[in-house]
Amino acid sequence: MLLTLTSTSVLERVGTALSDPTRVRILVVLRDSPAYPSDLADALGVSRQSLSNHLSCLRGCGLVVSVPEGRRSRYELVDPKLGHALTDLLGIVLAVDPGHEGHAHPTD
Repeated sequence: MLLTLTSTSVLERVGTALSDPTRVRILVVLRDSPAYPSDLADALGVSRQSLSNHLSCLRGCGLVVSVPEGRRSRYELVDPKLGHALTDLLGIVLAVDPGHEGHAHPTD
């Protein structure tokens, strides 16, 4: 059974998904087009097991769906609005105080 979530529950799930750099990279790739797990693993330079774990988290958060295609499954964003939101988030300019960087990723 699938549930439809609204309001803060959606933001909490998106926050969980965005809390990991690999999951962020997966979402950015899927923003442009659906992809197969093996192609995602190769494109991101991660093991297939690691990718599988991240895709499972993203499915659990409700952000991606698996679409069966014969013996394979491709992954895509659950809602086109999520792709638009990711594009908007990627365009944000932050003002970071060097003394209070919080959880900033060292490569940001």
